Amino acid sequence: MAVCARLCGVGPARGCRRRQQRRGPAETAAADSEADTDPEEERIEAGPARCSLLELPPELLVEIFASLPGTDLPSLAQVCSRFRRILHTDTIWRRRCREEYGVCENLRKLEITGVSCRDVYAKLLHRYRHILGLWQPDIGPYGGLLNVVVDGLFIIGWMYLPPHDPHVGDPMRFKPLFRIHLMERKSATVECMYGHKGPHNGHIQIVKRDEFSTKCNQTDHHRMSGGRQEEFRTWLREEWGRTLEDIFHEHMQELILMKFIYTSQYDNCLTYRRIYLPPSHPDDLIKPGLFKGTYGSHGLEIVMLSFHGSRARGTKITGDPNIPAGQQTVEIDLQRRIQLPDVENLRNFNELSRIVLEVREQVRQEQEAGEGPAPPREPAVKDPEGPPAKASKEAGPGAEAAEQSSTSGQGQPFVLPAGVSSRNEDYPRTCRLCFYGTGLIAGHGFTSPERTPGVFVLFDEDRFGFLWLELKSFSLYSRVQATFQNADAPSPQAFDEMLRNIQSLTS
Repeated sequence: MAVCARLCGVGPARGCRRRQQRRGPAETAAADSEADTDPEEERIEAGPARCSLLELPPELLVEIFASLPGTDLPSLAQVCSRFRRILHTDTIWRRRCREEYGVCENLRKLEITGVSCRDVYAKLLHRYRHILGLWQPDIGPYGGLLNVVVDGLFIIGWMYLPPHDPHVGDPMRFKPLFRIHLMERKSATVECMYGHKGPHNGHIQIVKRDEFSTKCNQTDHHRMSGGRQEEFRTWLREEWGRTLEDIFHEHMQELILMKFIYTSQYDNCLTYRRIYLPPSHPDDLIKPGLFKGTYGSHGLEIVMLSFHGSRARGTKITGDPNIPAGQQTVEIDLQRRIQLPDVENLRNFNELSRIVLEVREQVRQEQEAGEGPAPPREPAVKDPEGPPAKASKEAGPGAEAAEQSSTSGQGQPFVLPAGVSSRNEDYPRTCRLCFYGTGLIAGHGFTSPERTPGVFVLFDEDRFGFLWLELKSFSLYSRVQATFQNADAPSPQAFDEMLRNIQSLTS
């Protein structure tokens, strides 16, 4: 603001001229003698004459102001009355809405309702900017994935749901939970979208930067005319894609609990906590991110795959009554490659179990001896025409393994051992790499949790699997292909802190 003031001829520069006028004759003569320099030298030192911003035409000022961040414009309006008048030009705020928040709608039609682009920026976009991004709702052990985005002239909270079990390759499903829009100049309107009777009055409270809550003010809109039974059947069709009779024996107790928790939470205040997408590094085995995975009778759940040096971790974004959301479901040791037997021997579960348990025993012995992990093993897939190419010394274990695998030019045949159950039989029949890992299992209500050995199977950039040795089951994971904005962690430390926070909520 001080720079603008000097350019406009106000502030300290004007004060200097006033001080010169108050000088006496002697002081003025002394000052003139000190300033008696060569005119040519004075012109060179002074440089070209400065032009005041106030002398620029309004059209040019509008263009200049429109290129500045919207958060700086209120300060600019305090410089002078002319700037304040120019900053009421809607062209400036229309550009800020587009460049900062991606609003591509024709904002000129707002003039019909008497709402200006400046109102949209200040009372909607800027006011609710802290809730844009990814969030995890606090719904008992089930968690979830909420994506808050600017959608046209609305801010909408979309709840992302996995595909219907067991089709992990299908796109995510989503439905709106709330929306915010500006229908009048006074303030933005919050509407609850939950239920089957259309939008109704709601409320949003920003608790702190990484936490906010929603509340429905008309919960009667959540009720259906046919009562709880109709609500329950409708919910089953929408969430599970099947009728009550199809899944009665397999899921009945869990479904009743889930529906009760969901309904009671949405009828009351629901809290959301921010989550970030995992940061990516050049030495990662594959690109980290969100994946959809099968969890036995629990259906499909959302897992976040992240890399931490020589370890990879899968953190549950959605959970179930056994393992709640926020818990680390699988952990992969990227320095312990597993060489699978040939296809015929791989069908024998005992043979695979023997290989995995040998690695677990080695891990146990090293932990008892207080030693670090063993050095990386030979690659599981070797080049049939020669030794594997050497990876860069600067690359991590994941990058080294991936490079060794790529040099072989072909994948390794993969089949599930006899006796291993899988809800999805449409899994790839070749894999790139396999690693030793552990998976978290527990009883109902997260009782007696323990980590058990298993095999992490990397199929390609977008699919991996985990074979649970003790459960004799196989989970297939497929990448969530949706693009999320405002979801990157500001730093690796912030991401790690986020993981600790969501895990502590269910510990």
